[in-house]
Amino acid sequence: SMGSSITYYYNLVEPGTFMYHCHVEATEHMQMGMLGNLYVSPAQNDLPGNTDLSGFAHQTGYKYVYNDGDGSTYYDVEVPIQLGSFDPAFHDASMTVQPLPFAEMKDKYAMMNGRGYPDTVNPAPLASPIDPETGESANGGKQSQPVSSLVTATAGQKVLLRLSNLSVTNLYTVTALGLPMKVVGVGAAILRGPDPDGAGPGKGPDLFYDTSSVTLGGGESADVIIDTTGIPAGTYFLYTANLNYLSNNTEDYGGMMTEIVIN
Repeated sequence: SMGSSITYYYNLVEPGTFMYHCHVEATEHMQMGMLGNLYVSPAQNDLPGNTDLSGFAHQTGYKYVYNDGDGSTYYDVEVPIQLGSFDPAFHDASMTVQPLPFAEMKDKYAMMNGRGYPDTVNPAPLASPIDPETGESANGGKQSQPVSSLVTATAGQKVLLRLSNLSVTNLYTVTALGLPMKVVGVGAAILRGPDPDGAGPGKGPDLFYDTSSVTLGGGESADVIIDTTGIPAGTYFLYTANLNYLSNNTEDYGGMMTEIVIN
């Protein structure tokens, strides 16, 4: 019922990058931002210090993407990057209670974590939006889009990008020129083949792959590790290869882009 709430529980079986979103009039409500990320950490993170993982020496505080058994998904820094976009005409139709043009949707704002560049690199929550007619807060003073997409690391560290796409209209390709990208998991599953000895799925040889770009459709996720060893310090860019989405509607030099700063 309206105004009520319910708490539900579920069993965490597999580690990885998951997503959640509204399932009531999903397209409309996802366009309005009713979506998010869920990360399940592997039990391997909590092993005692000096545990041997097939030759990899686990230490207290080490973090992994999956229960890999060999330290191959170890990382130092993790950053969520959820891709999305929205159509302002669709929003206006919803606000004015007009028939919603589902079949005519054309997203003009492409975003990372609900922001377009340069807001993507602002480490702070965005300020409350202002109503242009009244000059007052449009949402009661609540902070907007609290999650930054700025990636900061020290040379030599491994950066985990938890990439996901919850767009209801588009596939997106993202790339980071000058940085090596290794995909270690897709759809909250480690990229490994079956074990020839019958130990079960995900226990076989690595199927990790190096790439310069990752393409995700709606509802897809990928766990990407960037190893900054030997990478010169500086500012790099993670951005969409769909170049028409490097804008904030009619304003160029924005959209689905963020910075990766290596110190």
